Amino acid sequence: MPVTDLPVATRALRSAALALGLLALPPAQAQGLAEALERAWLRHPQAVASQARDEEARARAELAAGLTPGPGAISLSGLDDRFNRNRGKQEWEVEMAMPLWLPGQQQARAAEADDALAQVAAQRLALRLQLAGEVREAWWAAAAARNINDLAGRRLETARVLEADVQRRYRAGELARLDANLAQTERLAAEAELADAGITLLHAEQGFRRLTGMALPAALPAESTAADELPRDDHPQLAAAAAAVQLARARLRLAAATRREAPELALRAVRERGEFTAPYANSVGVKLTIPFSSGPRLRQENAAARAELAQADAELALARLRLQLELEKSRRDLDAAERQLEMARQRRELTADNLRLAEKSFALGESDLPALLRVRTAAFEAAALSNRQQVAQAAAQSRLKQALGALP
Repeated sequence: MPVTDLPVATRALRSAALALGLLALPPAQAQGLAEALERAWLRHPQAVASQARDEEARARAELAAGLTPGPGAISLSGLDDRFNRNRGKQEWEVEMAMPLWLPGQQQARAAEADDALAQVAAQRLALRLQLAGEVREAWWAAAAARNINDLAGRRLETARVLEADVQRRYRAGELARLDANLAQTERLAAEAELADAGITLLHAEQGFRRLTGMALPAALPAESTAADELPRDDHPQLAAAAAAVQLARARLRLAAATRREAPELALRAVRERGEFTAPYANSVGVKLTIPFSSGPRLRQENAAARAELAQADAELALARLRLQLELEKSRRDLDAAERQLEMARQRRELTADNLRLAEKSFALGESDLPALLRVRTAAFEAAALSNRQQVAQAAAQSRLKQALGALP
């Protein structure tokens, strides 16, 4: 039966079902940090506006490449004696005026426009690096929450198995009621821990999705090892600060070249007669307007440009120092995280071996339940610490790459 032959109500229900099905689809999953960064970049408000800023800078460059510093103007005026003597006096005047470049002004404005284009590009890359840091932090926060949630789930599974075994032995008269109560308490504590871990994981996943618009992938791999190097001059944040300095210098040169308002050259055409019987006379003339220079205004513009340059220089020096300190801190944090991860792995192996021995001893009746629970608690704490340190080491690696200015 063709779709067009379906009743209207049936087609409406089918469309509604399709819409609901689309809404029920889960969000797409990010396959890695690079894809997550790309999705976050497409959603970032400043990234959306960066294209408009680039177009603004390009329009400024086109204006600087023009023959005149601004658009021309045309004026039309008329004069007669109709409301006075009415002897037929009439005069028409057309004037076309064009502003003129001051000496050196066009070159200074062209250089300022080129530096503005370079600053827009540098700021875009610096913003992308800043966003990469936010994505990395959200990525590893979610990884830590997921590890805690998985460990809490395993603890609950073992607590349920232990409770079932203790209940069986309690009913058989091998264990006391106190042991049964302790096993039940352990299971309830594991359920509460899993509930808390689930809420933490949900918040972390929502934070990642709010930033990227995507769901977390099934695996959260670590980034590759960063090379041991100093921050280069092409570091996005240093490049943005250096571009701001260059633009401030260009604006200072433009302010020095613009000592007054633009001169104006006008071409005039006049057509007039003295009375009705007189023939029209035509005349053509040229007018040059040169504005006077304003000392206070020139000092104001130069002072503003010098202040902008001084601020840009100070921000560049501060950015160099901040990045150097951040890089040193990131390297120390990575070294500490690697040492702590190795110690946490050794502790996890020891407590896991102790747990196997304690479970065997409890099964044989050689030790009591409180001793087993103490060993189990120590084993789960060691496992949780090992998982946390593994994520912390991967996060420290990402922070080092962030300090080096490397994108995912």
